[in-house]
Amino acid sequence: MTVPSLKTAEIARRAGCSVQQVRNLERDGVLPAAARTASGYRNYGEIHLRSALAYRALAAGVGPVEAKRIVRALHRDPLTDVLALLDAAHAGLDAERADLREAREAVRVISREPMEDVRGSDSMGVSELASALGVRPSTLRHWDAERLVVPDRDQRGTRRYTPSQVRDARIVHQLRLAGHRVEPLRALMPELRRSRRLEDVASALAVREAGITARSKALFEGTAALSRVLVSGEDG
Repeated sequence: MTVPSLKTAEIARRAGCSVQQVRNLERDGVLPAAARTASGYRNYGEIHLRSALAYRALAAGVGPVEAKRIVRALHRDPLTDVLALLDAAHAGLDAERADLREAREAVRVISREPMEDVRGSDSMGVSELASALGVRPSTLRHWDAERLVVPDRDQRGTRRYTPSQVRDARIVHQLRLAGHRVEPLRALMPELRRSRRLEDVASALAVREAGITARSKALFEGTAALSRVLVSGEDG
């Protein structure tokens, strides 16, 4: 792609953003400083267009703040620093995929535990529930502190587990026995509470996977766009 001298509006049109955003990207160092005409108008070139396109692609993958950081680094910092930022972005997406796999495995594990509300008579105190699950009361207090299973409190501040909270505790117990870590469970449990069927949870996880895939693809395309910016800089 070889482009002539371009005005701000043309960069905006080709990059799919506003004129003000182009100016902001230049101000933030995402675009190199533009040459100016005698009357003060900006003149942009190929490297500016490619930088704007790279930013747009990366923003869809890692968000606008990190995208600015990466493209700005390409103009200012050693290439090794840029590669390190890209490595971190890929690692973040890989960690999300790992958490998604763990969540799906969790759904498989809890398929043995009914999602429907349990009987009202199943309301329990800490000692009762700990005995029913075969865990220590301190384990339930830890789950409370980690926001995995948060019971109600009576007027004296004593923990009291409602039927739905008893169900949550049974699910968490199964997942912990299966080796699931606390942090991913903290993200998964709200989805389980909102859904009354495992199919609903599976659908939510499918939506999450689609989002990760879209961002991963955008990061891939953004990396290719960064390579084109690098070529423009070398040619310039």
